[in-house]
Amino acid sequence: MTFAIIKERKNPPDRRVVFSPEKCQEVIQKFPDARIIVEASDVRIFPDEAYREAGFEVKEDISEANVMLGVKEVPVDALIPNKKYFFFSHTIKKQPYNRKLLQTILAKKIELFDHETIVNDSNHRLIGFGYYAGLVGAYNGFRGLGLRDNLFNLPKVETLPDLEAVKAELDKITLPNIKIILSGTGKVARGAKEILDHLKIREVPDAEYLAKEYNEPVYCLIDVTEYNRRIDGGEFEKDVFYLNPEGYESDFMKYAKVSDMFITGHFYGNNAPYLFTREDAKSPEFNINLVADISCDVDGPVASTLRASTIAEPFYGYDPKMESEVPFGAPNSIGVMAVDNLPCELPKDASEGFGDMFLENVIPAYFNGDKDGILKRAKITTNNGQLTERFAYLQEYVGG
Repeated sequence: MTFAIIKERKNPPDRRVVFSPEKCQEVIQKFPDARIIVEASDVRIFPDEAYREAGFEVKEDISEANVMLGVKEVPVDALIPNKKYFFFSHTIKKQPYNRKLLQTILAKKIELFDHETIVNDSNHRLIGFGYYAGLVGAYNGFRGLGLRDNLFNLPKVETLPDLEAVKAELDKITLPNIKIILSGTGKVARGAKEILDHLKIREVPDAEYLAKEYNEPVYCLIDVTEYNRRIDGGEFEKDVFYLNPEGYESDFMKYAKVSDMFITGHFYGNNAPYLFTREDAKSPEFNINLVADISCDVDGPVASTLRASTIAEPFYGYDPKMESEVPFGAPNSIGVMAVDNLPCELPKDASEGFGDMFLENVIPAYFNGDKDGILKRAKITTNNGQLTERFAYLQEYVGG
């Protein structure tokens, strides 16, 4: 079985990769029947020479490989027919901008495995960059605070070599006495929490956070059971909420009244209540003035996120009265950080962590007969140009 590390062709360039040279060596040590070749690339965080030195062939033509391993969407003209591809396709939510991509994959009889669809038998995702998004997003939130309020000047993450350097920069700053709310319980929230804890910001429980004032910076971590409530006043049932959230409403305003900064690490499910609406943000009691929206659902559950921002220009302002974008730091505005590709700023650490997950969860399936059903569940398209049963709901999206 020959695997190819493919060149990332999407713009702006993404320097991440599925496997580092060291991880490639680990793959072939664990699975002697595996062979890895590398497509030449001048943007990858690990240079071609590093793969050569690790003993891997770097080539312009990787069409001999069976399985193509990438990160971002592959341009349609670069797709090789009759291959197996792994990458983030951004098609499973019927994203209009990638409809042609999935149509081409079907036409070229490619087997597509999306990193988002790699799940266990309980449907929990096994692969992703969420932890690194959380790390970078929380750092960027504090960078925005420092720039806006002239408190300190943190460098961009993309200018730093690794996570250790990121944390070293945080060691140089002093925070004001602010109250921070962090939403979520998954990998994104775990990454953001690591930054908060590194800054030695004290975590306080929910009831205390809502009731007390502090002479130090503090944060509170909340999940869906704390920022939503049943409309009829009954007991919150998490399983019911996930299946049908329509009987619930947001209870986030109690946090917005007492918080200065909001870091989003939550996953927003379809039809769930918005955390705060544009009307909520207009309330004189709404106190949050800076949102690091790592989740970045545009025009959705976090009203201040009007658009995704960029690594080049990560911050903008939201005027709640006008419901419009204003310059970052404008009077009476909410500062917004809503970069939607945060892990790109930390490509080395993110690639190494991603490779660990991919080696543990995916590669074995090619050598054990897929005994855990990983590949079967993840496969979106077949080699005869059809959608798999699990993803048949995309048929109308692709036009047929």
